[in-house]
Amino acid sequence: PGMAGGFLLEIRRGTQSALLVIRYEAGLPSSAVDVSVAADCLEVRRGESREAAALPAEVRLVPASCRGLLRLPGEGLHLRMRLRRPPPSADLIFTLRESLKPQKNYVFSCQSCGDVIVKDRKFLRVLPLPSENWSALVEEWCCHPDPFARSTLYPQHDDCFLGDTFFLLNSGNESHKSKENTRVICKRCKTMLGETVSSDTIKYYVTEVTIRPSERSFSPTPRSQFVQSMVAQILVELSSAKSTFRFTVTGDNGKIYILMWLLNSDTLLVESLGSSSSHSVFTLFGDIFMPSSGPVGTWSAVKVLYQPCIKSRNKDIADAWENDIGVHPLKFPSETCMELLLILGLSTASLPPSLRYLNSFQVRNSCY
Repeated sequence: PGMAGGFLLEIRRGTQSALLVIRYEAGLPSSAVDVSVAADCLEVRRGESREAAALPAEVRLVPASCRGLLRLPGEGLHLRMRLRRPPPSADLIFTLRESLKPQKNYVFSCQSCGDVIVKDRKFLRVLPLPSENWSALVEEWCCHPDPFARSTLYPQHDDCFLGDTFFLLNSGNESHKSKENTRVICKRCKTMLGETVSSDTIKYYVTEVTIRPSERSFSPTPRSQFVQSMVAQILVELSSAKSTFRFTVTGDNGKIYILMWLLNSDTLLVESLGSSSSHSVFTLFGDIFMPSSGPVGTWSAVKVLYQPCIKSRNKDIADAWENDIGVHPLKFPSETCMELLLILGLSTASLPPSLRYLNSFQVRNSCY
């Protein structure tokens, strides 16, 4: 059986350390609670009643290492401890570069409604594009005028070019263009999928399109789960490849919506909502990520700090980051930027209040 209040366990794989938050009803006197932590389970006693929750098989604690015990009203008990052994490493991240291979047939669909955008397309070449600010670096390497000033990197019909947050396809016979502007929209649900960059080239954003081999059927994924998973993958990939940890999230209208700072990507989250009929206490992912079976869920996650920039909020910081070469820009449709901001806010609100802020930034865990 699950514990009435449930618990939240945030593990760092690299340091084999964990923060444990054991929840219980806010009005319950502390003297009425007796908490026991074993290597493989947690137990709470209230008088004659006893409630326990087993930890996943890959997580084993060292009870003797408990330290920093703190009781916070409305949250429960906080304590830190070490793990007996490191949890298994996270699964290899499913990136766009790994999902697209030459000489195979693919179907591209709108992520929101599943409508087919491109059917049975086979590529002879799948090539990564240079970073979006590559042309600015040319001046540092060339002692003569930019030789690439008039060059464009557009795909031929059998090419697929991959960027950080988008991919470029030759439009061929597909026609999802809006005649009023360069926005490319889904015919069925009218979601913005991308934009035209030339007369025969379309930029599709990775947050708007799903790609699958032609022999597989469309399998829907909840929108918020897909967006945060895709953004988390992008952050991890860019931080690993370029040692970049600060990002601006910009809409297709050129406005900065969010500032994000990646803290770590080795987090393992274990959560139980408990068996209480009242879940007014915080929950990490709500209904989206709760396990379909069993009382305990486990997720790999990244931890980020963020600042919203809508309605001119944090304009000074946004201006400074925009002009900082150490900050990497990420561009998405403006509607998706607002979706992401909402997801960030809901995740922050689901954390214990004492863990929601670090200095002036808000904290958020994002699963992938």
